[in-house]
Amino acid sequence: MLETQTTDPRGIDKVVASPSSTRSSEKFSPEVRKGLLGLGLGNALEWYDWMVFGLLSAFIGPNFFPNTDPLSATLNALAVFAVGFAFRPLGGILLGTLADRVGRRRVMLLSIMLMAGTTLIIAVTPSYQQIGAWAGIILLVCRVLQGISTGIEAPLSTSHAVELVPEGREGYVAGIMSFYVNIGILLASLVSFLCSLTLGGAVMADWGWRVPFIIGALFGFVVLYLRRALPETLKPEEMATNTPGAVWTGVRKHWLSVLAIIFVVGAAQAYNYAWNVGLPSAARSGFKEDPTAVFALTTILGLILVAGSWIIGKLADGRSMSRWFLITRILAIPSVFLMLMYVQPGIGGFAAVLLGGSLVLVLNMTLYNVVSSSLMPKNCRGAGVALGYGIGVALFGGTASYLLVWLQSMNLSWVFPVYVAVLSILSIVLYLAARRTNGLFVGN
Repeated sequence: MLETQTTDPRGIDKVVASPSSTRSSEKFSPEVRKGLLGLGLGNALEWYDWMVFGLLSAFIGPNFFPNTDPLSATLNALAVFAVGFAFRPLGGILLGTLADRVGRRRVMLLSIMLMAGTTLIIAVTPSYQQIGAWAGIILLVCRVLQGISTGIEAPLSTSHAVELVPEGREGYVAGIMSFYVNIGILLASLVSFLCSLTLGGAVMADWGWRVPFIIGALFGFVVLYLRRALPETLKPEEMATNTPGAVWTGVRKHWLSVLAIIFVVGAAQAYNYAWNVGLPSAARSGFKEDPTAVFALTTILGLILVAGSWIIGKLADGRSMSRWFLITRILAIPSVFLMLMYVQPGIGGFAAVLLGGSLVLVLNMTLYNVVSSSLMPKNCRGAGVALGYGIGVALFGGTASYLLVWLQSMNLSWVFPVYVAVLSILSIVLYLAARRTNGLFVGN
């Protein structure tokens, strides 16, 4: 294997492998390892905060909205959950352009500050019974700001990590970043489960739901401290010449890649939120399953995702991301129909569906962000990937939980898996078209 090593102005060693190389055995420098830790923990925080809101929506709804009907209050909370997704494209446009213009590090710090601050505000906001409609307004504003933050966090942190590591290690990045994402999901389920087990359902409905949010806010300030040492991957000369006009000229030139990213992300996120938020919400609100049992099963799902992402990252390291992506996305098409098994109350049916679809879920959720980063060149990667990611999550991920619960209430459960299967097929077609037209800029 032929390799050359270069050092950028900030002293970050980059190993560039020849096209024929299949795996880099180079060890990362301490600076790169610290950078990956800060980026990964930021992803963990984002997903922890985001998933806690979804998991506790049945408790949050009655506290922030009129408590006339538990199902309606839950749907109101899930609607606010979806509104946060609607602002992800705005975050991608604003903060993605900024990341390509002034560098990745500053935007990564801003993202964490927004997430930690708004999570703390949600934790201490008085209920609807205390301040009336202002409770829902404050909640909505916080979710809008969190949507802007998460519109850049996941896509840019992965792109940043890909730029930090030697070429050929994209599989490792996919595994390690997904590992941290799943740590966040696991912690959200675990903390919710332990709070429910310790405090009981009545206390959780009253004030106990606030505890996981306080934990998330504290976690955020720790991540902010760690991210102060993030290495910058854009060179000074790149930032000097990369004007906003140049960034968006690049995005327009690669419009097909942006379109592909929308569906690559959207299909994965629709599957993900159906499994991690939609099914648990339907189990608690629609089928009246025991909350503690539901949280226990989502915690097991989190353990599967954590272990699976690590294993998949090891297996995919140094290998073709394209091939891995296409195989895993094809598998998602039939597996999403497992949810049709859960159409009536019964914790056994819920467990079979939730855990039965977990393997294909972890395959898809491990790879999609690195695959998205590979479709855009470096000079407009922050804006292009974040825009595609934000639109994909807003259109298809953020609405998945609400859509699933609503369709089940209308006795149209079969529509949702058909919907996700169509999204998966479109993602494959558009990815192949973008790869053929524009090529790949990371990996192969």
